[in-house]
Amino acid sequence: MSNTDRDRLDGRRALVTGGSKGSGKAVAERLRELGADVYVTARSMPDGYEFPDRFIAADTSTTEGTDLVAAQMSKAGGVDILVHVVGGASTPAGGFKVITDEQWLIELQLNFLGAVRLDRALLPGMISEGSGVILHFTSIQRELPQYEASLAYAAAKAALRTYSKGLANEVGPKGVRVNAISPGGIKTDAYDRFIERIAEGNSITRPEAEQRVMDSLGGVPLGRFAETEEIADLVGFLVSDRASSILGAEYVIDGGTVPTT
Repeated sequence: MSNTDRDRLDGRRALVTGGSKGSGKAVAERLRELGADVYVTARSMPDGYEFPDRFIAADTSTTEGTDLVAAQMSKAGGVDILVHVVGGASTPAGGFKVITDEQWLIELQLNFLGAVRLDRALLPGMISEGSGVILHFTSIQRELPQYEASLAYAAAKAALRTYSKGLANEVGPKGVRVNAISPGGIKTDAYDRFIERIAEGNSITRPEAEQRVMDSLGGVPLGRFAETEEIADLVGFLVSDRASSILGAEYVIDGGTVPTT
């Protein structure tokens, strides 16, 4: 196999959750460029979506949503590559005291349990084939939790990392590679909404809210947050044959935000 062939994903079926915008959209585009047959799931299909026959409208934070996605992918023949990008924080600013039981469950369902359910449904097909790749998007907040408006999100991502590592140990011997990506700040619409919540919740300006986030992270040595295309490049490597010996790892892509210990 040539070096170029090791990059290619021809003949492989991929599913990207949260693939309609932001990092998920960039990941789906990158996997298509590498030759994969890419399916995308998100709550709603964007207007004018280019691949409507490869879009599954579903809310994967619900049991009904993950069941729907699993059924559609089973009809398509299963998956070879599963990339869990979907996630987000919707907790209002105010710290622990404003996080109700309901809000905790919302964050856990979106950022953790949806991935667990979808893995449980689609992994058996990978195991029967003796090959496959699963990639979970965690977050540097599992190490640097931001209490102001995303403590529940951070806790859910920490759970996802622990689960991802354990799953890798279980299914690695059966031919399925499981790894994780831990992004820091990414320039997306979701980040913009996060900043707006902090600004509104604390009656401060947007620049002040952005500075508060940067300060709480201890700064970003690179001087900027990542572009979605940079996230997609890392995904392209990790799901390719070039990463065939990487298992149970978590790749941090954060511009140096998390200190080395």
